[in-house]
Amino acid sequence: MKLSRLFLILGMLAILTGCASSTPRMADVRTFAAESPKLGAYHELTERYRNTYQREQPFLSPEADARERALDAQRQQACDDFVKLQYGLQAYMQTLGKLAGDNRYDLEDQIKAVSGGIKEWPDSGLEPRHVNAFAGLTRLVARGITAPLQENAVNDILRDGQQPVQEVLDAMRTLLRLYDKSSDNEQKIVIGMLESELPFLDPKRDRLLLALAKSRQQEKQAEYRLIGLRFTLARNNLDAIERQHRALVAQIPSKP
Repeated sequence: MKLSRLFLILGMLAILTGCASSTPRMADVRTFAAESPKLGAYHELTERYRNTYQREQPFLSPEADARERALDAQRQQACDDFVKLQYGLQAYMQTLGKLAGDNRYDLEDQIKAVSGGIKEWPDSGLEPRHVNAFAGLTRLVARGITAPLQENAVNDILRDGQQPVQEVLDAMRTLLRLYDKSSDNEQKIVIGMLESELPFLDPKRDRLLLALAKSRQQEKQAEYRLIGLRFTLARNNLDAIERQHRALVAQIPSKP
């Protein structure tokens, strides 16, 4: 008798969970969570920024090399925090998806990735408010993992995540501007060096070297054009995520 009653309760819970996850709003939440891979463009540019010195080094003067090497050490540490912003926002989005009935997300690794928090990097524009917002997101993710799969839990996470999400997106946009500026500076160094040295090559004596240098110049120019498009894509992706999140928050029913 007791076993039958247990099965009945579990069956009712499954029905209730299924009903909650099958509403149009929960479908929208699952769609929002499925957009999290678009944060990969930000991740790619963060890793490119991390490796700036390795690309610049062959084109640097000895004085510039010493300066850039010192900057590289700090850049490596900062990028460990910069990439966590993506991990935190992605974990938040996928937590919502899981609460809305999408069982494809395994958040255990993501929780490990955002553990320990981040610190401010004033020179990059990463401020205390961004640090606090990231901490708020990680708390929401931890809370969401233990919450029941129901619409009320989704609404609570969305409601409390409104401000932290805005701040984290602001931080990511700020860092994209930093990466873009760094890329422009790198382009000036690399293309500038090639352009300044090419005229001194003798077309007859240095024919092979001249051909290789011109080929390298064309490759680098194409690379920087492509990176410019990646920056546009990354910014557009963040804007789209912000619009979707605002729309979901706007749909939250008022508390009685």
